[in-house]
Amino acid sequence: MAINALGYLGVRSDRLDDWSDFAGKLLGMQQIDRGGKALAFRMDDRVQRLLVSDEPGETLAFLGFEVEHKSDLQHYAVRLDKAGVPVHLGSGELSDRRFVGDLIWFEDPAGNRVELFHAPMIASDPFDPGRPIDGFMTGPLGMGHAVLHVEDIEVMLPFYRDLLDFHVSDYGLAPYGLYFFHLNERHHSFAMVGSGRQGFHHFMVEFQNLDDIGQGYDLAQLDEGRVAYTLGRHTNDYMTSFYANSPSGFFVENGWGGRLIDPATWKPHETHDGPSFWGHERLYLAEDEGRKRLRDMRLDAAARGRRSPPVADCPWLYGELARRGK
Repeated sequence: MAINALGYLGVRSDRLDDWSDFAGKLLGMQQIDRGGKALAFRMDDRVQRLLVSDEPGETLAFLGFEVEHKSDLQHYAVRLDKAGVPVHLGSGELSDRRFVGDLIWFEDPAGNRVELFHAPMIASDPFDPGRPIDGFMTGPLGMGHAVLHVEDIEVMLPFYRDLLDFHVSDYGLAPYGLYFFHLNERHHSFAMVGSGRQGFHHFMVEFQNLDDIGQGYDLAQLDEGRVAYTLGRHTNDYMTSFYANSPSGFFVENGWGGRLIDPATWKPHETHDGPSFWGHERLYLAEDEGRKRLRDMRLDAAARGRRSPPVADCPWLYGELARRGK
C-alpha cells in the first residue's frame, strides 16, 4: 500500500488550556512544549501526533497520512493534478513543523486539508504519558482513525477510494450512510458519515489496556457534559469505547480491542446491524433526533443474538494475548 496509515492530525482552537487538560489528563497523551501559540502531543515514539493551533474555528485543520516511499508523494501529486486537484509541495519550514522529511498537501472536495508525508521523525526520549496508561496501539497501525461528516458521500467516495487508494472495509446505509476504509491491518483508519453536513465527526485513539479506557471513563464522568457516547461496543470493528466531547465540539473516541484484518484477503461488504452491539447511548442527542432509533437498532441486534466473536474465534486478539504472554 502506498498510503499506509493516519500519521497525525491538526486542530484549530483558541481553547489551548482546555485542550491541555483534555489531551493530557483525559486521553493520556504527552504534551510537548513547542512555544508560540500551539500545543503538540505525543502518543508513542513519534515526535508529534496531534497539533492544536491557537486559531479560531474549533475544527479540523488537517489530516496527515503517511506514505511508504518518498516516490509515492510524486505518484499521488501527478494523479491528483491530472484529476484537476491543485497539489502543493510542502516547504522545508512546513515539514519541520510537522517533524517529517517531506510532504505534499491538497484539499478534498469538501475543503478538508489532506497532507501526505514521508519519513516521520522519531523522538530521542521515551514516551511519557499524561496519566498512568500502558500506551496506545500505534506503530504500523498509525495514530488511530478519523471520521468526517459529509454532505454527499457519492462525491467524496471516489476521491478517497479511487484517487487516494483508500480501501473500503464495509459500509452501512441505515440509519444513514457510513463508509469505513482501511490502510493497514486496523479495520479502519478513515470513515465518512453521510450526515448531510460538513465538519469533523471524531478521531479515535486506541489504548493497549482495557482498564485505561475504564479509568478514563471514570475521569470523563466527573466533568459534566464530557461524555458524549456511553461505553459500548461497535459491530464492525469490535471496538469497546466511549466518546468524549472535545473542547472544540467534535468527539474523541477512547477505544480498546479494535479488530485487525488481513488487507490482502478482506472483502468489502454492507453491514445491517447498526453501529453498536450495546451501549454507545448518544447523550448529546434528544429522543426525536435519532437517539431512540439507534437504541432500537441495538436492542434489535441483541434480540437476534448478534455479538462479536469470542476470543477463541478471534485470531487477532488471541494472537495479541499470546504475544504478551497472558
